[in-house]
Amino acid sequence: MIDFGGRSVVVTGAAGGVGSALVAALSACGARVIACDREGTDLTGAGIEETHHFDLLDDDAVAAFAKRIGEGAAPAAVISNAGWTRAETLADVSTAALDHEMDLNFRSAALLSQALLPVMRNQPLGAAFVFISSVNAQAHFGNPAYAAAKAALNAWMRAIATEEGRNGIRANAVIPGSIRTGAWEHRLAHKPEILAAVGKLYPLGRLVEPVEVARAAVFLASPFASGITGTTLNVDAGLMASNLPFLDQIGD
Repeated sequence: MIDFGGRSVVVTGAAGGVGSALVAALSACGARVIACDREGTDLTGAGIEETHHFDLLDDDAVAAFAKRIGEGAAPAAVISNAGWTRAETLADVSTAALDHEMDLNFRSAALLSQALLPVMRNQPLGAAFVFISSVNAQAHFGNPAYAAAKAALNAWMRAIATEEGRNGIRANAVIPGSIRTGAWEHRLAHKPEILAAVGKLYPLGRLVEPVEVARAAVFLASPFASGITGTTLNVDAGLMASNLPFLDQIGD
């Protein structure tokens, strides 16, 4: 069984669907969870040992958080989960939208990792960064600015893995497909037929659950993944392994 032995793990976006699942999974594995989210979010869930409310787009707030973390025991891992997107096509992407998507989905995670690297280097048991990315970084499903940001995040992950491995730091990314979070539940409440239509795109015939994404991230953050760095782990119900609609069209 995975056991963090009371070491701390930082989780951003901890109040959301995947974030809450991360908190629960980490706590069950003996981690001391440091939960981070924006002002006004609820960070009172079970398993949270320490809370921080700040805006990841505020460079000064990120620096202050990193300073505070540096005053205590170094984290075993940082799981960058915070992110957001909107549905739009290439023609709809404004300069403001491009900037916002890149800032929230790439720059914020990159700067947070940069700020925390000094305190995480050369720990006796090592340390890890895990970035929650997206299948949008691997193929085009719309939302081009979001896709570009997640592709940049994957490149940043590989840079950390390459340059910081000598300092005992690993870095990996989880690549989810569509996750059945509150946002999807809201969509399904208004248009339930979407679920069957989307299910036809996935070899497993369904969306993935937040806990499935969380388990993959916890594994990559843990000593069980001590030899794994610089890689991506898809949790996408088989989406990127195949083109199921194509097979259905040409079959028999």
